[in-house]
Amino acid sequence: MAMTMSQKILAAHAGLESVEAGQLISAGLDLALANDITGPVAINEFKKSGAHKVKDGGMIALVMDHFAPNKDIKSAQQCKACREFAREQNIENFFDVGRMGIEHALLPEQGLVGAGDLVIGADSHTCTYGALGAFSTGVGSTDLAAAMISGKCWFKVPSAIKFVLKGRPAEYICGKDIILHIIGLIGVDGALYKSMEFTGDGIKYLSMDDRFTICNMAIEAGAKNGIFPVDETALDYMNRRFKRQPVIYAADADAAYERTIEIDLSALKPTVAFPHLPENTKTEWGDIKIDQVVIGSCTNGHISDLRQAAEILKGRKVAEGVRTIIIPATNEIYLEAMHEGLIDIFIGAGAVVSTPTCGPCLGGYMGILAENERAVSTTNRNFVGRMGHVTSEVYLASPYVAAASAVTGRLTSPKEL
Repeated sequence: MAMTMSQKILAAHAGLESVEAGQLISAGLDLALANDITGPVAINEFKKSGAHKVKDGGMIALVMDHFAPNKDIKSAQQCKACREFAREQNIENFFDVGRMGIEHALLPEQGLVGAGDLVIGADSHTCTYGALGAFSTGVGSTDLAAAMISGKCWFKVPSAIKFVLKGRPAEYICGKDIILHIIGLIGVDGALYKSMEFTGDGIKYLSMDDRFTICNMAIEAGAKNGIFPVDETALDYMNRRFKRQPVIYAADADAAYERTIEIDLSALKPTVAFPHLPENTKTEWGDIKIDQVVIGSCTNGHISDLRQAAEILKGRKVAEGVRTIIIPATNEIYLEAMHEGLIDIFIGAGAVVSTPTCGPCLGGYMGILAENERAVSTTNRNFVGRMGHVTSEVYLASPYVAAASAVTGRLTSPKEL
């Protein structure tokens, strides 16, 4: 039976010769992930079940990233619960202050996920790892608790949409513009419980950071997962990091897709998602004044994102009255940015640089919006109240657009500078 790339990974982990869309399976996992918000819930369910020992402490990762360093007593208690559980269960991959990073940037960097893997995480943006040719998806904390006990999870095999990426992106166009364009095209439910499978000659022009960004936001189109083929770019990334042997799967030539959508990357323009949905995308806008810029998150806190921001901010100043917050996604990225002189550029421009954290993305801390305030942000969601007050507004954009907007104090394309 012909299968898509995602279906082949699921079949292999379920011990089946083939699977088809809609089929229910139980499959063994390579990694199960939780953070300081979802982890305590999963740990509580683990204990309620009567379980005493996780199946394999090496296939679990707990990452303290949403409210760490702790912002208040409640978040401190959350992290403490995870810390104690990790110690009790000998969980090898526990990341806290000093070793921390935003989970979906940190795990690939640390070599914990790679091609052919089956990964679940109690966080919706777990779909990020499809950039490396893995099947990765978000689950609820109860499913995660069951996975910690059994090492397995159940899945309904998704059907797929093929996205053929063609051509070379123009100047100032990056992965964020590509995925925003796609979500604007198909809508926030356009890939509901489907696999978004990317192919085409345009992929060779996309960096790993671009691919991470695109897969990260597959969930914003309702997708079960996003996935890229494993090419030399992906293999080079994994050769330097991945702690296991990559297993490369490719879709069959006659695999069935619900739709095929072609995207001419050379024709794309800087794209912004206006409030209050990621599908509300525009490439032209009027005079929209802003109060804050956030450059970071699991979506756009990679080193290439910081380089793009620095390219715009170098020799310029942040506009008066605009708070500009830059958040490297991991300590390794923070150090790299520091050694390259990017931190000097940011602080010299009038921005602040934070320790790695999800922070403002979910309205947690380090950049909460007040009543009627507007932010241009490189994060992944802009729902009502996402980053603060219910009357605040979030405009999702690339690091290029975010940095240009910080300089002018209004929503701005880098081409306007």
